[in-house]
Amino acid sequence: MVVGIKIYNTLTRKKEEFETIEPNKVRLYVCGPTVYDRAHVGHAMSSIVFDVMRRYLEYKGYEVKHVMNYTDVDDKVIRRANELKVDALGLAEKYIKEYDEHLVDLNVIPAHANPRVSLEIDGIIEMVETLVNKSYAYEVDGDVFFRVGKDDNYGILSGRKVEDMQAGFRLEVDVRKEHPADFALWKSAKEGEPAWESPWGRGRPGWHIECSAMALRHLGTQIDIHGGGNDLIFPHHENEIAQTESITGEQFARYWTHNGMLQIGGEAMSKSVGNMVTVEEFLQEHEGDVLRLMFLNASYRAPLTFTDEVIEQAERGLKRLCGGLRPAVSDGGPSEEDFAHLKAKVEDVRADFETSMNDDFNTPGALSSLFELVRSINQARDAGASDTDLSLAQETLQEFAGLLGLRLSEKEAKSEDVAALVDLLISIRKDLRDAEQWALADRIRDGLSDLGILIEDSKSGTTWRND
Repeated sequence: MVVGIKIYNTLTRKKEEFETIEPNKVRLYVCGPTVYDRAHVGHAMSSIVFDVMRRYLEYKGYEVKHVMNYTDVDDKVIRRANELKVDALGLAEKYIKEYDEHLVDLNVIPAHANPRVSLEIDGIIEMVETLVNKSYAYEVDGDVFFRVGKDDNYGILSGRKVEDMQAGFRLEVDVRKEHPADFALWKSAKEGEPAWESPWGRGRPGWHIECSAMALRHLGTQIDIHGGGNDLIFPHHENEIAQTESITGEQFARYWTHNGMLQIGGEAMSKSVGNMVTVEEFLQEHEGDVLRLMFLNASYRAPLTFTDEVIEQAERGLKRLCGGLRPAVSDGGPSEEDFAHLKAKVEDVRADFETSMNDDFNTPGALSSLFELVRSINQARDAGASDTDLSLAQETLQEFAGLLGLRLSEKEAKSEDVAALVDLLISIRKDLRDAEQWALADRIRDGLSDLGILIEDSKSGTTWRND
């Protein structure tokens, strides 16, 4: 059995030794985005956090089955589609495709399954029927509600007590409910909404039952890790526990793991608040590794404020890491002391990296060990190490950066930036020619030629073109 990892469990409010239900196998379910608009970088935060978890668990020898859903049937999707006067499922499909492309750009390993609500209706109806038959749910005018008062464990995740709860999260007060905290499992059809036939008439699922059905179908009655943003703890994940365990009589998820929220101006990034930065907008200006480093620089459970300073820190970190992969500048060989230091650092980095990651996926600590390795590589390079001398350390750097999902590639210079640099060099070359410093002027011409840029002098001036 793989041992040594501790994970913070929201259910118990403490770090616990990670023990799987089935030896060396991990069933991981992550709540994905509700696809009613373009994804923002807060959505990417959750995907990257659980991608890093999965990568490290697999490195430690676990066989991970990873499921991330798309919520394509939801009040927000329907409302947005009606505003645009388009089909709700068609709108959701558009944004699912966009998000899939973003995950590739961000080097997120594809989940083994990406179920969507619209394809899980039969399983959802079956679950609701079971809850009604067991008296955990009741029907009113085509709507079906879950009885929170019948579940003795309700509130176990959030710490809330039923008697203290008030309605108003995703549902307005409904006088038909037996208790204000009762939540919808099935909603009767309304004009302009997608709907399916059910024992209670045409309608659609409630939000919470959707994830329970998808997790049950794709991972079974018990899962090892259930993940998502900490804004989902209540009511969504609380309700998932209630309805799933009321059906199975078993513990739904062994570990509940939640990432912190990405914030702008003191508020969580949100489409409804209007303070979002889309993934597309971010990637137009920055490499995907920059976004990863922003999240890796902080504990996954902590809130992170999205600022220019945080982005610049990640940009600098990426340059430092990429700098560790630069080739040697000499074949002279480092001193024995420098080379011994590099070898020792290579031996230490694996232990340091694993010590950090074993402690609830402490990525800031893991990154620190990589930056220490880069420092040792640079010192050895400056001392005259050859490419062969640096190879083991650089391979180790790439291996562990890869475990964090980092490609270690910096964004290529834009074509307009290249043009501006060439124009500057041509201007300097003209000044050198005017000063009759022919050798230096020719070095600029020849150097640009080696890069595939040809300079042509004429009476009207100097022009250049790509060869």
